[in-house]
Amino acid sequence: MATSWAYIYGQPGADPVADRIVIDRGEHRTTLVPVPDESAAAGVAVELVDDGVQLIELCGGFTVHDAARVIEAVDGQVPVGHVTFGLESVTAAAAYKAQFDAQDPVD
Repeated sequence: MATSWAYIYGQPGADPVADRIVIDRGEHRTTLVPVPDESAAAGVAVELVDDGVQLIELCGGFTVHDAARVIEAVDGQVPVGHVTFGLESVTAAAAYKAQFDAQDPVD
């Protein structure tokens, strides 16, 4: 049985179609999809499901509200996971987010 899953992550200035990476190993396909901001993730998730993706994982940088929008958008068609950080990683994750938020998108 073939499997197909996707990981969606934020990358300022990214094009979710042109910048995606697909790793296809016959029976197993992994798709890595950058979105320019988290608000684009729900639409991208629906497209991925339409293309046969069976599982979607979201980057830990997404808020629970962003994750909820993706879950609602796919309407139970596939499971949606959301990476979380352990308590020992919260300070480093917050520093990364601050650095990420300070970046200007590349045109």
